[in-house]
Amino acid sequence: MLHRLPSVDALARQLPESLPHLIRVEIAREAIDQARRDGSDPVVLAEHQSKDWQRRRPMRVINATGVLLHTNLGRAPLHESAIRAVEQVGGGYSNAELKLGDGTRGDRAGYVHDLLVKLTGAEAALVVNNNAAGLYLSLAALCQGREVPVSRGELIEIGGSYRLPELMAATGTLLVEVGTTNKTHLEDYDRVIDADTAAVLKVHPSNYRMSGFVVEASYEEIARLSRKRGVHFFADVGSGLLDQAAPWMPGGAPDWLKDEPGVRQVVEAGADLVMFSGDKLLGGPQAGIVVGRSTLIDRIREHPAARAVRCSSGILAGLAATLDLYADGNGRDVPLWSMAGATEGALRARANRIAANFGEVISASSVAGGGTLPGLEIIGPVVRIPGPGTDKRWRSLLDHDPPIVTRRSKGDLFLDVRTVAETDDGMLAAAVATVCG
Repeated sequence: MLHRLPSVDALARQLPESLPHLIRVEIAREAIDQARRDGSDPVVLAEHQSKDWQRRRPMRVINATGVLLHTNLGRAPLHESAIRAVEQVGGGYSNAELKLGDGTRGDRAGYVHDLLVKLTGAEAALVVNNNAAGLYLSLAALCQGREVPVSRGELIEIGGSYRLPELMAATGTLLVEVGTTNKTHLEDYDRVIDADTAAVLKVHPSNYRMSGFVVEASYEEIARLSRKRGVHFFADVGSGLLDQAAPWMPGGAPDWLKDEPGVRQVVEAGADLVMFSGDKLLGGPQAGIVVGRSTLIDRIREHPAARAVRCSSGILAGLAATLDLYADGNGRDVPLWSMAGATEGALRARANRIAANFGEVISASSVAGGGTLPGLEIIGPVVRIPGPGTDKRWRSLLDHDPPIVTRRSKGDLFLDVRTVAETDDGMLAAAVATVCG
């Protein structure tokens, strides 16, 4: 057996050229070493390892799960104008920090900041690489060593074990818990505000809802109290709905947005700073956005950590293009809102073509995902492919190029076309026919 082992170079040449030469050589060397130890087939071992490497590489997938902001699939898909903007800026040099009017150094996010001011009604804006960074930077710059009251019902944990109390501790801010899990009255905040208080923080629990015997103070109430007591009021609204009225949606805001705070409305309510994400309900690239009073934004911008969490020019270009859509009155064209607002008739026609002879079209729920709009269910047509063989079909679709991510439930396979780009329908139908044929 040993004398028949291939050379490292020969085995590496058999592996997919899409992998870097360095990786192919390493795979081949490890496979041959293992074959010497236990007699395994080095070709089989190398092929298995090369597939594993290929699956781990960042790549496009088709999302047929019906989860609009699927965290594991990158959350919000970008509009084609945002994709072009990222390509143009990333494919060459750009005016990242150059004023083209006079050739002097400029603000790398000046255009985005100005757009955010127009869209939210705030005095100023700052963009960092994610919402947690925006909150961290705000607390570190403005509240370090001082107290910040937060309702016990808003001490959130989100994906990746991110916990608000731990983030606050890392900034040197002193958390003061107020109220109870289900009830926090305005008086609870008032009782704890003293000379050591820097700001009151209200956090929108975007990945869970409480109902029943529940009380919370409104943004307006906390803003009035904060002004009266001479402290700042920060609001982390998380999901990044620009305007609760959703004027970009035909027919206005859908019912399922009624409990979601809009950034513009929270600014109007009197919050000094509002923090939110760029890649959730805004529908742009991953970013953290802070809008509010210019004097506070200036202090945050000057903090040493601000540079550590700034965005690349490509992210800013994609965010600018996304905000352009809202500023033009075309927010409905942001893919998230196009998917959410798709009509029953259009979705059913697409689902029928994909189901063909292999499944049926039923009514089922799409969900928001991404730690956004918990409990939301948008009912629409979904392709159901009955078992047996569901697990094998699910695996085969994952192995497709590009991978197709579906749902499994109670022995059946489900494909929700709401989250599939219409241009991918033909590919999806062909893949379904292959795995079911």
